[in-house]
Amino acid sequence: MGIKNNLTFVIVTYESDKVINDCLSSIPSNYPIIIIENSGKKNFQKEIEKKYPNVKCEVMEKNEGYCLGNNLGIKLSKTRLVFILNPDVRLQSNTLEELDKVSNEIKNFAILAPTLISDELKEGFGLTKNYGSYKKTLNTTSEFFEVDYIQGCAFLLDKSELKDIGFFDENIFMYFDDIDLCKRIKNSGKKIYVSKKAKIRHLGAKAVNDKFFNEVEFSRNWHLMWSTFYYNKKHHGYFFALKKTYKKLITSMIKFLFFTLTFNFIKTKIYLMRFSGLYNSIIGKKSWYRAKIK
Repeated sequence: MGIKNNLTFVIVTYESDKVINDCLSSIPSNYPIIIIENSGKKNFQKEIEKKYPNVKCEVMEKNEGYCLGNNLGIKLSKTRLVFILNPDVRLQSNTLEELDKVSNEIKNFAILAPTLISDELKEGFGLTKNYGSYKKTLNTTSEFFEVDYIQGCAFLLDKSELKDIGFFDENIFMYFDDIDLCKRIKNSGKKIYVSKKAKIRHLGAKAVNDKFFNEVEFSRNWHLMWSTFYYNKKHHGYFFALKKTYKKLITSMIKFLFFTLTFNFIKTKIYLMRFSGLYNSIIGKKSWYRAKIK
């Protein structure tokens, strides 16, 4: 197929000023880029479009989440292929060249992902038959290989392959969005590949301004627990999800009480968020919590 002249980058951002320039600078200027900014900051749109002529930025009036943002970017794109990219990711000099080689060889794919390099993970991608865990080794000599799922910080998707499946599940605000998408793709019989030579660098958990760290941590913990139950309920049923998560509910309450008694107010809030997110998901509430950032 080839990716040249047939590719748009989609990046969902939220107060990502400190990393977005490194990300955008790593993308060749001949590729169109769509940014969905979830913070409502109009000045961000003006600054980023002025600095990067190939960027079109859409500013959301309120934060609707990672999945809805990606879906909007995909709908706005005019190319068959879309590169979903987190703002704390940097392409390497050979990333697109190597992805182009693989895409020409395999022809049809739903997802094609590069290999991840990060501080936490020296090199690897999720290569496993188990959707609930990450294997972080590349134990193959092939330049590309088929997998069941990938980590969602950077990957190519073919819109034509996902017409019947749909894109991201907009019920999910964040977390498990990539696993959910990959599971639906594999259930439909379509292919997910990883290129071993195409590499990207992922900073990991550093995309948001440091001054919002605590509030972002509260939000992350809430949504991680909500999405854990939601994903398992969606694909395996309510009682399977309950069995999978009830210990987390009990543990969160115990740790909430412990940190309350020891006056560790940050940890107290984190475990309250974990309990609340999981409880809300169990009783069927939508993913409603939003970080309180001004």
